[in-house]
Amino acid sequence: MTSVNKNLHDERLLIVDFGSQYTQLIARRVRECGVYCEILPWDAPDDAFLEFSLNGIILSGSPETVTLGTTPRAASCLFDLGVPVLGICYGMQTMATQMGGKVESVAKHEFGHAQIDVDPSSQLLADLGGKDGALPVWMSHGDQVVATPEGFSVSASTSSAPIAAMEDVQRNLYAVQFHPEVTHTPCGAALLKRFCHDICGCHGLWTADNIVEDAIASVQAQVGEDQVILGLSGGVDSSVVAALLARAVGSQLTCVFVDNGLLRKGERQEVESFFSPANSIGNALQLNLITVDAEDEFLTKLDGVEDPEAKRKVIGNTFIDVFEREANKVENAKWLAQGTIYPDVIESAASKYGKAHVIKSHHNVGGLPERMDLKLVEPLRELFKDEVRQIGLHLGLPAELVQRHPFPGPGLGVRILGAVNKPSADVLREADHIFITELRSADLYSKVSQAFAVFLPIKSVGVVGDARRYAPVIALRAVETIDFMTARWAHLPYDFIEHVSNRIINEISGVSRVVYDVSSKPPATIEWE
Repeated sequence: MTSVNKNLHDERLLIVDFGSQYTQLIARRVRECGVYCEILPWDAPDDAFLEFSLNGIILSGSPETVTLGTTPRAASCLFDLGVPVLGICYGMQTMATQMGGKVESVAKHEFGHAQIDVDPSSQLLADLGGKDGALPVWMSHGDQVVATPEGFSVSASTSSAPIAAMEDVQRNLYAVQFHPEVTHTPCGAALLKRFCHDICGCHGLWTADNIVEDAIASVQAQVGEDQVILGLSGGVDSSVVAALLARAVGSQLTCVFVDNGLLRKGERQEVESFFSPANSIGNALQLNLITVDAEDEFLTKLDGVEDPEAKRKVIGNTFIDVFEREANKVENAKWLAQGTIYPDVIESAASKYGKAHVIKSHHNVGGLPERMDLKLVEPLRELFKDEVRQIGLHLGLPAELVQRHPFPGPGLGVRILGAVNKPSADVLREADHIFITELRSADLYSKVSQAFAVFLPIKSVGVVGDARRYAPVIALRAVETIDFMTARWAHLPYDFIEHVSNRIINEISGVSRVVYDVSSKPPATIEWE
C-alpha cells in the first residue's frame, strides 16, 4: 500500500477520445502507471471537462485529418486548465493546428516501425533508453506538423518527419507523432510513466491493493445492512464481484447460479465445487450459493428463434424471470450486483456522453434493476478486463478461473447459429471442450485471447470409416487482441488445427466437417452473433 495519504481517485488523468482504435489502450497504459483515468469523447460539453478534477490530459489519435475544417478538435478549455497535456498522433496535429501551427498531408506516409532522433534537452523524451538519442517507435499517420506553434520546440524528428515530437515546457504542452501506447514502441511505457508521474505529479495510487480497499469501503457505504443478490455465471467478472462483495458484506450476499443449458462442459460442476460453502475458499468468502436448473425453460422459449438479437433478448428475459423468482425468496434484498466493466459501458453506448452505435446488446447492462426494483452495485464498473483479472488474483481466486477466456452472457445460445436446441448445444459443448482442452495441452491457451467453437446451421457430406455422414459443421475461432475492440485471427499451427479437427469429427458423431475462421475484427466481430 502506498504511503501517500490520498484517495486513489484524487489523482487522475483524462483521455480525450477522437475516435482512435487505441484510445482504450492508452487508458490501460495509464492505469498500468498506477494512475486512474477516464475517457471522454472530444465533443462532450465543456462542463464535462471542467467538472473533471484532473492532473493531466491526453489527446488520442484518430482516423480523421485536421486538414479538413469539419473534423474533431479539442475543446479550447482543455488548454486553459493549467494542467499538462500530451497529444498523440492526431492529438499532436490538432494541438498544433489549434495553437497556431501548421499541419499538412504529406506524400510519404509513415506506417510501421520508425526511428526518432531525440533532442537531449527534451523533458518528455530524453534518456528513455535509446543510444545516441535514437529511439524505435511505431508510426501511423498521413498528416504531419510542418510548423510548430509559437513557444514550442522540436523534441524529436525522423528522416521523413522533421517534427516528430514537440513541446512547450513553460505551458506544460507535449506532443508526439508516434504511438507510445502500443507494444511496438519499446520506450512507450517509460514515456507515459514520465508524463504521468514526473510531469503530471501523480504518485501511482491506482494499485490492486488500493482498488480492493476502496471498492470494499464503497460497497459497505452503499449497501449498509441490506441484502445483495448476484447472478454468478462462473465467468471472470461475476466471480471477481462475488469474491469482492463477500469480503465487503459477507453473509449479506446471495449468489444465484442459473444453469440455462447453454453452458460450457462441466461448468455447473466447477462453479458449485469452487463456490460451495464446503470449499475452503468458498467458506472463507461466506458465499450463499443457490443453483437453479432451468435448461428446459430456456430451450423451450428459444424454440424456433433464429435472429441473434432476438435470441439475446429471449435469453436475457428468461434469465430475469428465473433470477427474479429466486431473488424474491431472499428477504430484504435491495441491491443487485453486476459484473459490468468499463468496456461494457463504452461499447454499449451507456456512458454519460457516449454516442456510439450499439453493435450488440451486452448481458450486464440494463434490464434487471428496472424489472425487480433493485438498486445496482457495480464494483468493477471502472475497471478494464486485465485489471479485473489482477483484482481476482489479489483476492485469492485461482489463476485457472481468473485467466479464463471471455464467455458471452447468453452462452452457447449465440454460438449456435440459427435456432437453438439441446442436440445442437450438446454437440457444440463437446466440440468446444475438445478445442479448449487441446489448446491447454499444447500450451496455446494463454497465447490466444479468446478461443471457442461455433455450431453452423448447415450440413455437409462426410465419410467416416466406410459410412456416409451428412451432419452439421463446426467452426473454430481463435483471436489475438489487446483490447477486444480490434483483433487478429490467431495463426495456430496447421498440425494443431488438423489434430483438433480429427478429434472433433472422430469423437462426435453429429459433426461432418471442421473449418477455421480467419476473419479479423474489424470487419468481423469476435463472436459470430
